[in-house]
Amino acid sequence: MSRILIYLFGTFGGAGYVPVAPATAASLGVALLWWLAGPMPLPWQGVLLAAVLALGVPVATWLEERHGSDPRLVVCDEVAGMLVTYFGVATAGLPACLAGFFWFRVFDILKPFPTRRLESLPRGWGIMADDIMAGLYAQVALRLTLHWTGWGA
Repeated sequence: MSRILIYLFGTFGGAGYVPVAPATAASLGVALLWWLAGPMPLPWQGVLLAAVLALGVPVATWLEERHGSDPRLVVCDEVAGMLVTYFGVATAGLPACLAGFFWFRVFDILKPFPTRRLESLPRGWGIMADDIMAGLYAQVALRLTLHWTGWGA
């Protein structure tokens, strides 16, 4: 993979270079793309998530080796976490997309157990794993939100 493609993927098209809150910028970008794309069939969601995970670990590792531990410019982990948040969610309406964004950011920032511990995994695994866990928490919160509000109907 060329350096340009590594940086494009690792920074989510440059979102990782946003000077303030690059992780939030990347997460919001995923939410808006999810909304614009509309509901995606579950098998394709799985393929997309698997591809981001398969590429994310080596890309995050490569970028960490060049920019230091868990560099701010690496936001492909937020992309993976957001995809986990939305995985299997039947609606892609704007309220649902924004709720998923909100819940993912909450759990990515608060890092409830065992999320923070996952950061200590080696290399790109630690960069990716904590966001996957935050995405799992956000997935549950999003589904509860959709149930309680009726946005998922």
